[in-house]
Amino acid sequence: MEQLRNSMINGELAPGSRLSETSLTGPLGVSRNTLREAFSTLVEEGLLVRQPHRGVFVASLSPAQIADIYRVRALLECTALGQAPTDPPRAAGLRAAVEEAGRAAEAGDWRAVGTANMHFHEQIVALAGSPRLDGWMRQLTAELRLAFVAAPDPEALHRPFVQLNDDITTLYEAGDAHRAAETLRDYLLTSERVVLSNLP
Repeated sequence: MEQLRNSMINGELAPGSRLSETSLTGPLGVSRNTLREAFSTLVEEGLLVRQPHRGVFVASLSPAQIADIYRVRALLECTALGQAPTDPPRAAGLRAAVEEAGRAAEAGDWRAVGTANMHFHEQIVALAGSPRLDGWMRQLTAELRLAFVAAPDPEALHRPFVQLNDDITTLYEAGDAHRAAETLRDYLLTSERVVLSNLP
């Protein structure tokens, strides 16, 4: 199941793609029963949809679903960042994700920039030190990546946030978690508008 979720986070499975048991059991190294259980869990999480007599497909998100994801993200991420310890700041994961995005942007690999961006936001929630919140955030990023993959222009979608991620990390590194969280709140509002405007 984690491999399938990671494939969605990494942008390897596009919305609407049909997932075949026979083509996945070998590459994933699992039995059909295990794969069916993973499908059921991912259907419950909203990442897959099951269509009677047709099979299992990667979900496509509606604008309302995307807006809801952003509401939850603002609660999780801004709270985690605003309350994060700053003595010293735990910025290594954030900085690593920023550098990952910078390398991918220089190479013109915008799908990889999107993956680095997901890592950045997961690292923000990781500041809370809660495995449960980490799990919820991974589900949210997997769902949101479905919208990213559907966007016709990945560069327009991701380029504005490469520098913003750096700015937020720099604020946190300087000990200003409150201002970093406020910057993140504005960032997420902008990101939501960009994602919705890039839907096909």
